[in-house]
Amino acid sequence: MKQFIRSHLPESFIALYHLLLAVLANLWYRFPSRRLTVIGVTGTNGKTTVCNLIAHILSATGYKTGLTTTINFKIGDRVWSNRTKQGMQGRFGLQRLLREMVSEGCTHAVVETTSEGIKQYRHFGIRYSVAVFTNLTPEHIESHGSFEKYREAKGKLFSTLNERGGSVVNGDDSAAEYFLKFKAGEKWVYKTQNSKLKTQNYGSELKILQIREYHLSEQGSEFEATKLLGLFNVYNSAAAISAALSLGVQMEVIQGAVSSFEPLPGRMEIIRNSIRNITIVVDYAHDPAALSAVYKTIRELHGNGEKPVLVAVLGACGGGRDKAKRPILGKLASQHAKYVIFTNEDPYDDDPEEIMDQLEEGMKTDPSRAINRNYWKILDRREAIKKAVALSCDGGTIALTGKGCEEAMAVKDGLIMWDDRKVAREELLKLRATNFTSSSPEAPALAPQLAGVWKIV
Repeated sequence: MKQFIRSHLPESFIALYHLLLAVLANLWYRFPSRRLTVIGVTGTNGKTTVCNLIAHILSATGYKTGLTTTINFKIGDRVWSNRTKQGMQGRFGLQRLLREMVSEGCTHAVVETTSEGIKQYRHFGIRYSVAVFTNLTPEHIESHGSFEKYREAKGKLFSTLNERGGSVVNGDDSAAEYFLKFKAGEKWVYKTQNSKLKTQNYGSELKILQIREYHLSEQGSEFEATKLLGLFNVYNSAAAISAALSLGVQMEVIQGAVSSFEPLPGRMEIIRNSIRNITIVVDYAHDPAALSAVYKTIRELHGNGEKPVLVAVLGACGGGRDKAKRPILGKLASQHAKYVIFTNEDPYDDDPEEIMDQLEEGMKTDPSRAINRNYWKILDRREAIKKAVALSCDGGTIALTGKGCEEAMAVKDGLIMWDDRKVAREELLKLRATNFTSSSPEAPALAPQLAGVWKIV
């Protein structure tokens, strides 16, 4: 139905429809954001982790905080899963959540703000106090029409800031200058020494969180900053720290909160069978940049230069979403993994067999795979995981990507119950080795470069 409407109605009419709904939602719930300090987080990857970490820091500061992200909602101490398969809630749903936050005494709200949500005016009427930009890589291009329009959609979050608002920008991203051009009362940039951003062009108005040698020191004190795995989570943590600093949170509070923050479910979540020495890494990565980061982090987890036997299990989203990225995902899996298994993910109305064929096309462009044809197309995702477990016995690692902690799969007839983590545990238990562990405490020792710490200069 949605496809029919999009193809038969003018875009201007659809935009007006979304705007009208947004106005009505704000009026119905009486503009709740006006009584909250709202932090919006946008970007291609990292939004959910950054949102949760900001909320964790604010809660540690003593603020009653609300949160809405792809995977969860939070109002004060009450936390529940997001089962809507929407990263940013619809106009009425989001305004209702904000009103509930106000009614229950929240002072702050952290809102994952997506480009698709902005395009549909879900952000309309929300008074953002801080806008955070994580990174920008090609995604949702078919929806927005071009990469430039995709970037512009993200930029609309920053255009809502008033003169007292704060902006936080990833200085290592090629789009940093674009997001820094928007007016803000205080601008923060987090970056490494390799950043190409010419910070001197911004004068004293720019505050910088410097990622230096992945060690955090503030006035001479250093500390282990995060339990999160991967260099990409160094950036995610830096974004959250910068946002907290822009809100006036003290570094001592931030230090304690970041150090105590637990990894999110389905985000580099590690499930291990210690008897058969199998490690499964479950992650939401569903675009080329995120998938590449996951594969690289898995290799770095070994720390001693050892190259693990990696089995990649992946699919690609349907529903007409970003078809161009499917061959790229297939090629990435081929380049990083010894064994590749293509399977079903969230096909929506698309033919899942066709999606797997497109993934396979990209894999075939990798010259090494032409010689070593260690790949399979298995439509049944459980059977795909079962095959991966069989291939990984005695020291293998499985990268199970695309769904993270989602609890449903979107197919032509609607939603069916599905949880990668649950199925992974069940398949490990079938090995008659009940001694398996989950999450990061039992993960392989981290390579030193994965621990993220920062220095403010």
